[in-house]
Amino acid sequence: MDIDSPSSSSTSSTSGAPRRALLGASALGLAGAAATTLGAGRAQAAPGDRRGGAQVDPGRRRQGDDRFRDKAVLITGATSGIGRATALAFAAAGARVAFCGRRTALGRQVEQEIRDSGGEASYLPADVRDPAQVERFTEQAVARYGAPDIAVNNAGIGSGKLLHELSVAEWDDVLNTNARGVFLALSYQIPHMLKAGRGVIVCTASSAAEQARPNGGAYTASKRAIQGLVKAAALAYGTRGIRINAILPGTTDTAFVRPPGIPDAAWERFKKAYGPLNIEGLERMAEPEEIARAILALTSDDFGYQTGASVPVDGGATAGRRMVLPPVN
Repeated sequence: MDIDSPSSSSTSSTSGAPRRALLGASALGLAGAAATTLGAGRAQAAPGDRRGGAQVDPGRRRQGDDRFRDKAVLITGATSGIGRATALAFAAAGARVAFCGRRTALGRQVEQEIRDSGGEASYLPADVRDPAQVERFTEQAVARYGAPDIAVNNAGIGSGKLLHELSVAEWDDVLNTNARGVFLALSYQIPHMLKAGRGVIVCTASSAAEQARPNGGAYTASKRAIQGLVKAAALAYGTRGIRINAILPGTTDTAFVRPPGIPDAAWERFKKAYGPLNIEGLERMAEPEEIARAILALTSDDFGYQTGASVPVDGGATAGRRMVLPPVN
């Protein structure tokens, strides 16, 4: 399945136990064969190559970038991956960032990283599956920074099992984290935005919502549900000053995708082969910083007329596939 890296909420506890990656370690066995198969048939990116865009350190403030100065930003699932990159990017652009996640040690690290760079951020532990914790996170953030100008509902987990192999508990965990978690976040964020008369929300769905895979039924269902929530909410609150959109990341190079314990060299070989085989447009995985920049763009005034949309940021993965014709004998 096309995989994004939406969460810092994971299957691990706050103790920092290893996360469940969507690509199992056995998948890396494909890398060598894939690289051989590609051969001279397709150009492959050299290490460090960023086709279609340069990698940027989101924690380093861009000269003159104060688009979000003093804006209050709430982010769920920001202790790693896309969420972490988004928190760093907003803080670098002047925002005051409150973010949550289950992994306390990583959350504190991200908080300190932002503060060491001169930004303002607060990590507030919360599990988006628990209504009381989501409410507490929202209220603590509002008490600290005021009503949210922007919210990014990003927490999520994955599942790589066929439907008949999924237990009810596993299905519930994916749907409760990804879809119900977004519903809970919206339900506590929107009243504050209504009272303030303005707000912008981005919810992290996935390119998998548009392009399913055989072993991604629960994940695809949860991400498709997010798109429905976004459409309904955009219609309900647009005339009351609130814009709501979904972003659909493609496969992104984060711990959500990378199996734990894989050496860097092996992972680089895998990525080099994976892109041309699976992402027709740019032929590479995304970097989390690229998805973060797209989120910042969607929440900026530049997109003031956009609401209810699902925006793919997937390197062209969902645009289609080239036609492969059999030989004519």
